[in-house]
Amino acid sequence: MGGDPLEPRRITVGVIDDHPVVIEGVRAWLACDPRIEVAHVADTVDDVPAGLDVLILDLNLHGRLVLPEVAELAGRTQRVITFSQLTERETVLAALDAGACEFVAKNEGRDHLLEAVLTVAADRPYVTPTAAGVLAADELAAGERGTALRLSERERTALLLWFQSMSKASVARRMGVSVHTVEMYIKRARVKYAQAGRPAPTKADMLARAIEDGLIRPEEIVGYRSSATSPDASPPLSTSLVT
Repeated sequence: MGGDPLEPRRITVGVIDDHPVVIEGVRAWLACDPRIEVAHVADTVDDVPAGLDVLILDLNLHGRLVLPEVAELAGRTQRVITFSQLTERETVLAALDAGACEFVAKNEGRDHLLEAVLTVAADRPYVTPTAAGVLAADELAAGERGTALRLSERERTALLLWFQSMSKASVARRMGVSVHTVEMYIKRARVKYAQAGRPAPTKADMLARAIEDGLIRPEEIVGYRSSATSPDASPPLSTSLVT
């Protein structure tokens, strides 16, 4: 029997954890919101079904960090929320660098996990207190060292190609990832700048910040010519940084 066509489609969520009690707890938390449906549970990343809106993934499965699997899933367009009791700075940054949309600590509770699911499903950035603290500390340490804001290599690559007047679809093809993943790299860079007190709401602002920090060199941008030959090829940089 089909559902009401006027009723909004529910957000489908997968939960992967090697502790059944955690899975049951997360299911109970998510059941509090009628917009969410748990469509997959498992204790490994094997056979994750396609089409899940969000995947909540424990970083430590059966005694092993699954950061490579985070990167693989993110590369396949899966929105991943890493959910872990491991909150060391290096672990949180590694998860975000691997392509996780958000890091939620297991002690942050139901409200933060629910909010993360809803915002990540809508392709909006969300920063939990744990992630915010790690990013802020990382930028403070960078300032004390006299170094620039820290972006992952994938974030920098996405920004560089985007600044070169490429559409996000073209960037995705060049990097071998989905458009969604490219958008998350850009959004995560924006979040990092906002956390550092240097908001970059537009493409032009982002380019200015990246050049200030030495993340992008002007000569990498000026004079770029797309190899595309179609009539809808991206316009020159000088006309494309206003949005």
